[in-house]
Amino acid sequence: MSKANTPLSEVIYPDTVEKYSTHQIPARENQAYKHIACLVSNIYLSFFHKGCKIKKTNMKGLKPPYILLINHLQPIDFYVMFKATYPHNINIVSAYNTFYGKTKIMENFGCMPTRKFVTDPTLVRSCKTVLKDYGDVFCMFPEARYTPDGTLSVLPESIGKLVKKNGVPVVVMLMHGGHIKKPYWAVKSRKAPLCAEMKQILTAEQVKGMSIDEINSIIRKEMYYDDYRYQQENNILVTEPYRAEGLNKILYQCPNCKTEHKMKSEGIHLWCEECGKKWELTEKGNMAALDGNTEFSHIPDWYNWERENVHNQILDGTYYYSDNVYIYSTPGVKEYTEIGNGKVTHSLENGFVIEFSYKGNDYKIERPAKNMYSIQTEYGFAVLNNQECFNVTTANDGFFCIPTQKDVITKIMLATEEMYKILNDK
Repeated sequence: MSKANTPLSEVIYPDTVEKYSTHQIPARENQAYKHIACLVSNIYLSFFHKGCKIKKTNMKGLKPPYILLINHLQPIDFYVMFKATYPHNINIVSAYNTFYGKTKIMENFGCMPTRKFVTDPTLVRSCKTVLKDYGDVFCMFPEARYTPDGTLSVLPESIGKLVKKNGVPVVVMLMHGGHIKKPYWAVKSRKAPLCAEMKQILTAEQVKGMSIDEINSIIRKEMYYDDYRYQQENNILVTEPYRAEGLNKILYQCPNCKTEHKMKSEGIHLWCEECGKKWELTEKGNMAALDGNTEFSHIPDWYNWERENVHNQILDGTYYYSDNVYIYSTPGVKEYTEIGNGKVTHSLENGFVIEFSYKGNDYKIERPAKNMYSIQTEYGFAVLNNQECFNVTTANDGFFCIPTQKDVITKIMLATEEMYKILNDK
């Protein structure tokens, strides 16, 4: 970077970059698209997934408006959502980059774009429009990403505020089996049955008499899931010979020698290149050491152990991430903008700092750790040649960073979440 210029904090793009305003009033779901979505969803689910049974509890007589919260395991969640809510109209909070190249289609399906893991006042207004003006279903995937370990990811506290402000019923739909069928870290799918539970967890009257903290507590409790427990309790066997491939992307630290980023996977095995210890991912979804003690048989327990270690590193001052990255940004909805080479640092003191040069200007993008409760990670992002990357968002942009270091993005994500907890005394 040139020292002659003061780095800018907002990227200046060519006029050819087509931007999309997230501040506009959300379009109501197109009626023709609603019927098409339900028809396609039923055909797809019946043909590929034996229909995906949806169990409904406390739903009798419930009509919109209400808020629908869904956990996020894989893209099939959307098909189940359309099937479960039909014939009611819905509006769906969607990631900004999902609008790329299909803006009008997304609008007709009732989708509303937002930047992930940023404060978005527009969503509050959009929610009011959907619930009060349209009288429809306001749908969110509050985890804002696919689960890395098959359990509930961090939820924003703003959900409780949104529920309290609008005073409508709250419905939760939990998907089961999606992570077992295609874990976020895996390359190939497996055979596994899917099902969903749709349940009204709060009536409008209950919302009226509760505090925001009480609402958030109930939502977290009702949204909790563990797909590996689901697999074991339902005796679902995953027999594919490649079932462990990619597991090192989330289980990046060896519990035997404590070394990080030396884990490898192939076939049904995961091992540490530093100490040589090896584990098998069994057909029932458990981890089993081939020799010696099995430190963690349950994948989420291993994952949470890594989280605790990151937390302690932050507290004792040893956590610090710095890397050269290749950057693509998302200022508009037509295509990803290639920024080029840059540098990223991540620390408790400064949060994320991204530095790069673009079109003759130097830039320094900063996201304080206190204001970022999580981050988007991609273990094989199709639109960027299946590269591993993480996305640092701002109010008006998003920066997809492809690191040179391998298997680091899970730790960066965990560190982001733990920094937020520490700085906000959570």
